[in-house]
Amino acid sequence: MTNRAYVIAGSEATGGAGIQADLKAFQELGVYGMGTITCIVSFDPGNGWAHRFVPVDPSVIADQIEAATSCHDLDTVKIGMLGTPDTIDVVAKALSARPWRHVVLDPVLICKGQELGAALDTDKALTSQILPLATVITPNHFEARTLAGMERIDTEEDLVEAARRIHALGPRHVIAKGGTELPGPDAVDVHFDGENTTVLRAPKIGRERVSGAGCTFAAAITAELAKGAEVGEAAATAKRMVREGIAQRLTTHAPFASVVPIAPQG
Repeated sequence: MTNRAYVIAGSEATGGAGIQADLKAFQELGVYGMGTITCIVSFDPGNGWAHRFVPVDPSVIADQIEAATSCHDLDTVKIGMLGTPDTIDVVAKALSARPWRHVVLDPVLICKGQELGAALDTDKALTSQILPLATVITPNHFEARTLAGMERIDTEEDLVEAARRIHALGPRHVIAKGGTELPGPDAVDVHFDGENTTVLRAPKIGRERVSGAGCTFAAAITAELAKGAEVGEAAATAKRMVREGIAQRLTTHAPFASVVPIAPQG
């Protein structure tokens, strides 16, 4: 295992999402992973499993990034939940300080554990400072609608339009995910590279969202890019991995199941 991939993201204590899911996906795909924790998110079982959100001090984030990038020759990184404008400042500065072959952004917008005003400030900072640095961005249905400034995304054509609008914000590749929210029997994702549009589709597995699907998808893309795959190939592998992970999902005491990252065969 000589390929290496790096992730800067939040910790999610149940293991189903966040940096825990990212590192599992890396390992399954044969990539050595290391990570920097930006915030700690835990669900509160005594309060309807609501989010509890605790940011990591920016200086501690900077220390982690310094250690990882000094120890390893890294050129591929996934950016997950950042959580605050101060965190975004320190991560953007670190990303800009060195060349990256690939930056994969999973644009986590509006954490449920934050006040709305603080969350919106974070969203604006993410859009202006991190999004233009991305090689690939992987917004879900809500994030695509928000970033594209669209009131609704109801069709595959709407998803294509959202991907085109987000591409205009700076990333080189947009993979907009329809998920369970887009009507129809298939889970539809749209990949737009500035010229060509590719639609990835597969039959939906159930109608409920599964924790960690978005994290695993972006992490799988990151791992495959670290191994030298093209973006389209990496996205196809990631979609297969997530479908298998949803099919093998882990039921817990929480009111949601979690993806189990499993490397796709063939």
